[in-house]
Amino acid sequence: MTLENKLGIIDSVELAKIEEKISKKRAIELFESGYLNNLKPGTFKSLAEIHKYLFESIYDFAGEIRTVNIAKGNFRFAPVMYLRAAIENIEKMPQSTYDEIIEKYVEMNVAHPFREGNGRSIRIWLDLILKKELDRVVDWSSVDKEDYLSAMERSPVKDIEIKYILKQALTEKINDREIYMKGIDHSYYYEGYFTFKTSDL
Repeated sequence: MTLENKLGIIDSVELAKIEEKISKKRAIELFESGYLNNLKPGTFKSLAEIHKYLFESIYDFAGEIRTVNIAKGNFRFAPVMYLRAAIENIEKMPQSTYDEIIEKYVEMNVAHPFREGNGRSIRIWLDLILKKELDRVVDWSSVDKEDYLSAMERSPVKDIEIKYILKQALTEKINDREIYMKGIDHSYYYEGYFTFKTSDL
């Protein structure tokens, strides 16, 4: 089934391609405009603002908490009935150390608060927290796809793997646009649609 969208696209493959291209362009605008600098790292409001900015021209639900249950493979994300409470608890989690930040990231990924586009939005959100607290961001190009997916799948039970993988990929290049965009480039790679590179836009 293709998600209902503002573009009137009914083919899921076509929608994935168009969504990717638009969200990447919007991600570049988000970075270059300085909009990210006005967001408070670690809050759900900042995550919702990021999601809305990336997807508002595609989906009516951009920036809105989902109202349906979703799953990926055998993994079920937070049930709708507990989602708002989960988000409130995540917001209260500390974020002053690397371990605390990744624990918060893992919990927000389990919550998966939006109908679509969670990975891209949450990765930008994670980098905002890392940038504020540690003066670091993740260079996603140095994160192995399979290792990342396996570690994220196991992270709700055991987060030591994802902490190790992302720690190896930390960089001091916190204001580098190419580094920032790797999280967007890799998002479709992780989800199986990787077609556009940032340089193609």
